[in-house]
Amino acid sequence: MSTVSLQEVTYTYPGADTAALSDVNLQIGAGELVVVAGGSGSGKSTLLRAISGLVPHFHGGTFAGRATIAGMDTRAHGPGELAGAVGTLFQDPETQVVMGTVRAELAFGLENRGLGPAAVARAVEEAALALGIEGLLERSTAELSGGELQRAALGAALAGRPQVVVLDEPTSQLDPVSGDELIGLLRRINEDTDATIVLAEHRLERCLGAADRVVALAGGRIVCDAAPQAFLEWAAGAAPNLQTPGAKLLGSLGLPPAAGVKRARALLRDAGLLPAPEPGSVAVHAGAPAQPRDAERPRVPARPRRLARRRAAAPACAVELRGAWHELRSGPAILRGISLTVAPGERVALMGRNGAGKSTLLRHAAGLMNPTRGTVRRGGRIALLLQNPTDYLVHDSVAEEAPPVALARAGLDPATMGSRHPRDLSGGEKQRLALAVVLGDLADRPAAVCLDEPTRGMDRDHKHQLATLLAGLDAAVIVATHDPEFASAFADRVVLLADGTVIADAAAGEILSGGSYFATETARILGGVPGVLTPADGLRLVTGAPAPSGGARVAAEAMA
Repeated sequence: MSTVSLQEVTYTYPGADTAALSDVNLQIGAGELVVVAGGSGSGKSTLLRAISGLVPHFHGGTFAGRATIAGMDTRAHGPGELAGAVGTLFQDPETQVVMGTVRAELAFGLENRGLGPAAVARAVEEAALALGIEGLLERSTAELSGGELQRAALGAALAGRPQVVVLDEPTSQLDPVSGDELIGLLRRINEDTDATIVLAEHRLERCLGAADRVVALAGGRIVCDAAPQAFLEWAAGAAPNLQTPGAKLLGSLGLPPAAGVKRARALLRDAGLLPAPEPGSVAVHAGAPAQPRDAERPRVPARPRRLARRRAAAPACAVELRGAWHELRSGPAILRGISLTVAPGERVALMGRNGAGKSTLLRHAAGLMNPTRGTVRRGGRIALLLQNPTDYLVHDSVAEEAPPVALARAGLDPATMGSRHPRDLSGGEKQRLALAVVLGDLADRPAAVCLDEPTRGMDRDHKHQLATLLAGLDAAVIVATHDPEFASAFADRVVLLADGTVIADAAAGEILSGGSYFATETARILGGVPGVLTPADGLRLVTGAPAPSGGARVAAEAMA
């Protein structure tokens, strides 16, 4: 028997000219873990809203067909009734968290269902331990970082052990370690409790290895419903933008795609293209020296570290933090003596685990927060886009939020989207609209543009567009991100934070090509060869082909 059953479901948002879902038929059984894939605006979020009952009960609009979830017809049972059987986490956890502390947030839904104190306490403790947030239970939800807030909202969704778990981009604000742990946790919940898990993701390389099926949407219709391997084979011809970097690397070498780093390495070794590594060595193709990453960056000239140090001492800068601390009265320091200089025109990716201080650093750079010790110097206006795009959207239509030139620059068509209500946009569309609001028409040129997790809800095509947009800005760019693929596309420098301090500051090709977590999928497959970050880099490494002449690299290659 299907836990999730959609029959001929068609749905249109209020005021929209086209349906967000069209004739969708989908059956998902108990214990299945299904990944929903597709481009921004393809209908993924709407599909999840239909499963949770928010469509049409909350959003309104026109609904046809039948959705039966855990035996309940959503036409007769609203989101409140469905909440007992469906745990939901959407892209904007800020709007889901309602209580003052994390413990109260995890207990809220259980108490509303009438569970006794002992049962509530046990469920809260188990959910907190499973997600690694036991240390946050007494923290105020207002003081959490974006990733910490996302885990708290997820804990509230999972605490009641629901029959169906619906998650929209659940790893988008999580650091690589937390993201991998979350996927493992979902797989374990799926296996231990027979819960049905429906997960929408753009970073498919994170989750395909754990999936039973992949359902791909385009234009509100299901265009593929297959096992992960078959999905990747379909995507190679029908939807290249849905391929993982590893699948693109294998395809460029004439090999079948594989879900996961381990399987990709096995295919390369079976084909004789990747030798088995000796203990303590790095697996590198013997006849192919790695191409220096910095030599291939066309947009921002490579900056040797000695040049960066000279600039740090120079008076001209876009943003400079010197010995900056930020200490909370009620707890630990978030920033600990950070000294960082970003030169005009420089592209910097801020990376690090959740709670490392990335968002706080950006707020200090923009002047929203002041250091308790140390100084911050700015070369002019700082444009800042924080993690929650809905904070920037205050009007009733897209056209009222930003001028047409800004909408077009952010990848939104003013003609087709101008009349849409911002509330009804997908997560990626909201993110791009907020970016258009922040940048405006750029008449007042900022000294620096600071973006906090700007790729949340964006597909690969729109990430490429954003990387190209950032490359063309006449300003320094500082982006806090957990996405190494995106960082490799725009950044010439990566600053790695931990516990409020800078622990690494080097060229992107140096930091993103080593290790297991802060590295691209291509780098992890090929064993961390310096400068080898993209499928195109990997192809040149394995085949020994020369790098493009003249140092030519474009964002499209980096996002491939």
